Amino acid sequence: MKLGAELTAFAARIGHDFARPDLLVRALTHGSISSETRPDNQRLEFLGDRVLGLVMAEALLAGDKGATEGQLAPRYNALVRKETCAEVAREIDLGAVLKLGRSEMMSGGRRKQALLGDAMEAVIAAIYLDGGFEAARGAILRLWGKRIASVEADARDAKTSLQEWAQARGLPPPAYIETGRSGPDHAPTFTIEARLETGAAARASAPSKRAAEQAAAKALLDRVADG
Repeated sequence: MKLGAELTAFAARIGHDFARPDLLVRALTHGSISSETRPDNQRLEFLGDRVLGLVMAEALLAGDKGATEGQLAPRYNALVRKETCAEVAREIDLGAVLKLGRSEMMSGGRRKQALLGDAMEAVIAAIYLDGGFEAARGAILRLWGKRIASVEADARDAKTSLQEWAQARGLPPPAYIETGRSGPDHAPTFTIEARLETGAAARASAPSKRAAEQAAAKALLDRVADG
């Protein structure tokens, strides 16, 4: 099997020359178009998630030899979560080479966070199966490089920090209320309000509820901390 020009260009973007091109094709095949002769990427996604996790755990341990487990865990979570995988996928334009069924394609599947994140993990597994752990590690460290270097700041969980701020002052945990939703069904934008019992509140919008809640929590924390 030989890769076409589009997939050859994609392989160059991720920095791996596939001896078994069929692995890359499978990694990019969504369940909406799979068949008995064309398996989807779900099994590869399962494996890729574990390979990514091991590489990130090693990188974090090597990068900060004095960090405790409690310090490493949020950094690890920030690096391996689906949102981060999807961000990396967008940077290498993975959506352009996803193989989707017509209905998924029409509903904007090439831009969906879940599909991009899953496919990114599957691509990692394809590299691992094709070239071994060192090849997978090299690709991951290249693609995630700047994120690993800045992960301490990215790992700060605004919701946890806001809850701790409230508890320290004898207040109940903040509430998160969805106040709006806009955009098409395949690419919605959520608006969330974070609110304290004192009445202090802040709103934020993002492509996912989780991201909107985190942004609203950060905005509220900044507001009450300044006050």
